[in-house]
Amino acid sequence: MKPFMDENFLLETETAKVLYHEYAKDMPIFDYHCHLSAKEIAENKSFSNLTEVWLDGDHYKWRALRTMGIDEEFITGDADEKAKFYKWAETIPYAIGNPLYHWTHLELQRYFNIHTPLSPATAEEIWKESNKLLSTEDFTPQQLIKRSNVHGLCTTDDPLDDLRYHRELKENESFKAMVLPTFRPDGALNIENASFVQWIEKLQELTGLPINSYENFINGLEVRVDYFHEQGCRLADHGLDSNFYMKASMQEVNEIFTKGRRRESLTEEEVIKFKTAVLQSLGRLYAKEGWAMQLHIGGLRNNNTKKLKQVGANAGFDSIADFAYAEDLSSLLDSLDYTDSLPKTIVYNLNPRDNYMIASMIGNFQGEIPGKVQFGSGWWFNDQRDGMVEQLKALANCGLLPAFVGMLTDSRSLLSFTRHEYFRRILCNVIGNWVENGEYPLDHSMLKKMVEDICFNNIMEYLQIKRGDD
Repeated sequence: MKPFMDENFLLETETAKVLYHEYAKDMPIFDYHCHLSAKEIAENKSFSNLTEVWLDGDHYKWRALRTMGIDEEFITGDADEKAKFYKWAETIPYAIGNPLYHWTHLELQRYFNIHTPLSPATAEEIWKESNKLLSTEDFTPQQLIKRSNVHGLCTTDDPLDDLRYHRELKENESFKAMVLPTFRPDGALNIENASFVQWIEKLQELTGLPINSYENFINGLEVRVDYFHEQGCRLADHGLDSNFYMKASMQEVNEIFTKGRRRESLTEEEVIKFKTAVLQSLGRLYAKEGWAMQLHIGGLRNNNTKKLKQVGANAGFDSIADFAYAEDLSSLLDSLDYTDSLPKTIVYNLNPRDNYMIASMIGNFQGEIPGKVQFGSGWWFNDQRDGMVEQLKALANCGLLPAFVGMLTDSRSLLSFTRHEYFRRILCNVIGNWVENGEYPLDHSMLKKMVEDICFNNIMEYLQIKRGDD
């Protein structure tokens, strides 16, 4: 029997062990999509206890707690922080086969040097030891990023954000990691939402432009794209939870924009036509700036309306949608490619059913640079061993795995950088198995380059970020 999560955790062959320990393990991290707070990093305040740094905001853990019948008071409610931690200690032993078990113990091992499995019997000891360490300077946000060997990370930001904390961090000479913004224009796309008019009014106020037509609307977005670019932004991100392509004339789009501006009701068809036009307009802006466009496709959000009213969105009540979108994706990419305005694009699918559709789709629009259109790493419910393995296999079967831009955390936690280690171990194990099965030669120079590129070098080249940048 193998030891519990030792140095060779998830590494099944001697080749996998060499690939991980000699090539992957010490590569820097560029976490190009996460939901960390630039404000929290800039203010660099210490955490008061393990619950604050570990459980707050983590909807993955919240779902597990609810599955065990834990009262909401101990999840998103006002229960004592220690009591919340104890509820997690009661829950985690039941997470066999769930990535939460591995993530939990990787985080305890790497940040707190605690190798004891968490359980009700060990909870008190782990609570005391971790809280003692959290009071030290090694556990401020900036030190946690430094200790995690993070060269840079990209937050997720509304185009209306002034990015003041990103500017502060850039000017902080004692903090070397890059904290770059990502342009996330949900407010601009979601014309069907009641908040759309207010968002447009804020855009108008911020840019000084009269946003009274679709053309001026896009001009206002371009002003914000330019501002984000000046602050180091190199990616945009879009969450697409329903169909997103339907052709429309510019006259139609203008009429739809005017209706939305006036809070008039819109048909489903009008909403799709508007989103199509905005995605196309923004895609052209991204291509001009040299950005990468991320498309996160397939979430079914806020399923539990009672809980949505009680605790709000992003609290663990989302799941996998099953709408078909191959033609939408093809048409969107093709419409931009046809006019030479397709930006670098990373496509993530939430439904694993779509792995081979995405892996084959990206091959239709390659060119100009290696891996211009990417099949993004296993996202959300696929962010686990089987999901990552299946994503890697689909990508390798339909394309070129060595051009892959690798892993990201998609997390709100400063302790989740261990997910890069988790991914790297899985990557090295997959490649190691292919080598030991005689499917690829034991060419260490090529294997080293392949592993190091996927872990770090490819994303730096993809985003045109120099490693020496502060």
